[in-house]
Amino acid sequence: MMFDLDFSVIPANSSLLWEGMKMTFLLTGLAIVGGIVLGTFLALLRIAKVPVLAQIAAAYVNFFRSLPLILVIFWLFFLVPLILGRPVGAFSSVLVAFIMFEAAYYSEIIRAGINSVRPGQMAAARAIGLTYGQSMRYIVLPQAFRAMTPILLTQAIILFQDTSLVYVVGLRDFLVSAEIVANRDQKLVEMFLFVAVVYFAFCFTASMGVRFLQKRLAT
Repeated sequence: MMFDLDFSVIPANSSLLWEGMKMTFLLTGLAIVGGIVLGTFLALLRIAKVPVLAQIAAAYVNFFRSLPLILVIFWLFFLVPLILGRPVGAFSSVLVAFIMFEAAYYSEIIRAGINSVRPGQMAAARAIGLTYGQSMRYIVLPQAFRAMTPILLTQAIILFQDTSLVYVVGLRDFLVSAEIVANRDQKLVEMFLFVAVVYFAFCFTASMGVRFLQKRLAT
């Protein structure tokens, strides 16, 4: 059966597949940036000296970490338009879902990174006249992000894989584009083998890069 496979369908539909991959990359990139920004804010709230803010941030993190991502996507796509009384685009709803969900995980990574910085760093920064915010911005966060960069990148790889879940709302990412071609041309085996190879190649290469970076940082 393997000799009956016709992979010519891949170059014949390369433009459609590339458009889908660009959507996957765009969604992944924006979700990473948004998740890190919101996650940093949540991490700072969790280590704040205000118990109420820390509890609110902790509740947010625990809530989203207890839910499957696909359920969050469904909520944002189907329930938000009902609440707002107007339709919300698939891309916007999915992007917000990914940012809100990933922020919970990035928050824990960033909080651990901040806590890994020696307390003396903050004390020294305050001793030379820096405010708490300046100490975090110029002293603590740069060291924390350097230490947790490999973990952040690993989470980004997981996020890249999770973007395939957008098929449930019909957003035309790489996987959905491949599925369209597979169903239209009756090339299911060829297309899904190609998708698996692409995801494996990208994630394996990225993982090797993260491992190399981790060794460099450790050195």
